[in-house]
Amino acid sequence: MGGHNLNHSNAVYFKILIALFVLTIVTVGVTYIEFSSFALAIFVGLLIACFKGFLVAGNFMHLFDEVKSIYGLLILCIIFSIPLFFIPLLWDSNLVKEKEFGPWIGQKEEIKKVEKYDIKGRTN
Repeated sequence: MGGHNLNHSNAVYFKILIALFVLTIVTVGVTYIEFSSFALAIFVGLLIACFKGFLVAGNFMHLFDEVKSIYGLLILCIIFSIPLFFIPLLWDSNLVKEKEFGPWIGQKEEIKKVEKYDIKGRTN
């Protein structure tokens, strides 16, 4: 009774271990790829991390064995996390003009003072 289930569980956990190991290698390998934009690089990193999180949550937290209400909550989490993938696109399109408005209200003059000097401290 228990021996067969235990062997099956060990085999599943070993496959998950191998998958997580391979995905970690993929994550490190992706860092050496030159992407066309910073947003695409973040998107790929988040996609790999979400897949690894799915494997961990589904198997080690036993969420694959739960009732349908848990599935509803997981789908809701996925729906709310989708906009997080598009936040890097806002950074890449530079919708916030820091040089015009300043990173905070009232910081425009401080930015102009800093922009007068280059890296070596010379005035521009």
